[in-house]
Amino acid sequence: MAQTTFSRVIGVRELNRATLERQLLLRRHDLPVPEVVERLVGMQAQTPHSWYAGLWARIEGFRPEHASEPLAGRELVRVALMRSTIHLVTAADCLALRPVVQPAMDRGLYANRDVRSLDGLDLAKVVDAGRELLDEQPRTTGELGALLHERFPEGRPAALSRVVRDLVPLVQVPPRGIWGASGQSRHATAETWLGRPLDPAPSVERVILRYLEAFGPATVQDAQTWSGLTRLGEVIDRLRPGLAVFRDECGRELFDLPDAPRPGADAPAPPRFLYDFDNLLLSHADRSRVLTDACARVRSAIKNAVLPGTVLVDGFTAATWRIDQGRQGAVLEVRPFAALSRRDAGAVEEEGARLLRFAAAGSAAHDVRILAPTGG
Repeated sequence: MAQTTFSRVIGVRELNRATLERQLLLRRHDLPVPEVVERLVGMQAQTPHSWYAGLWARIEGFRPEHASEPLAGRELVRVALMRSTIHLVTAADCLALRPVVQPAMDRGLYANRDVRSLDGLDLAKVVDAGRELLDEQPRTTGELGALLHERFPEGRPAALSRVVRDLVPLVQVPPRGIWGASGQSRHATAETWLGRPLDPAPSVERVILRYLEAFGPATVQDAQTWSGLTRLGEVIDRLRPGLAVFRDECGRELFDLPDAPRPGADAPAPPRFLYDFDNLLLSHADRSRVLTDACARVRSAIKNAVLPGTVLVDGFTAATWRIDQGRQGAVLEVRPFAALSRRDAGAVEEEGARLLRFAAAGSAAHDVRILAPTGG
């Protein structure tokens, strides 16, 4: 294996451009949706539809059916993975990633107060019963919990369904997640839905290399934040001989693939509208490579878990956005954290108009409004 390559300090703007390049946000790409989702190692997708905007921001000529069709055809699935959150991934990645992140799912499960109330209950039997019920037909967690409670009356329904949800890979089946459709969250086991077993030889090393390819350069703590796993320093040490090693401005080690793209700090970064749970904003312990202090304050102040969309200007978070649709048409409101230059405001308006044509195609009229800054 190649020897570790030490190099210079990488500044915040260089980290920004490298990450945006890996996240396909410096320019749109003419690629099929499954390939993009695989490159990104999944997209956080606990909301039914907001992640479509994340694909639109990255793919040239993206239309909703480009994602809905492979989701309906089981080429893509929505399943709990990194950080125990629902991610959109390819079928192959569902089967490969879930065994790797299962320790994090286990840790969250056994720390749950409701689950601790099941002490003395044979959880293996609960899991077997849950699989049987879900293989009969897709069910909601409420339906699953009620049926499990009939078999295990000493356990509360919510706790019983939580055991199955965390110990068994469950996909949310369509029409949930299909653009323009609605429906309750119904679940099936991944193995039955996809007709294939989980990866029998999961590799955390391979997953961490893919993380670096999609989010690097990154620290050990960054990889742990993204995955929910712990003790990844040991994994990085095993990989170290084949990695490029840098340092950030605080002296922390940054790891990367030697041949991964690292554009210069001045590489152009056009405005981009990110959806509420875009992984670009969630996958590093130190998020200053993208997240400004003003944006961090806005996001941390939100108590109801309904996050706004975020606008990147020159690669960094500069505003929030939301779309209101009514009888008169659709209005995209952009709220900057500080006043935008005339040039940046014009570029944001142009990109916002494109977003409205995508997200509100059926509205009679479109309007982009840049509001007064928050002063954050």
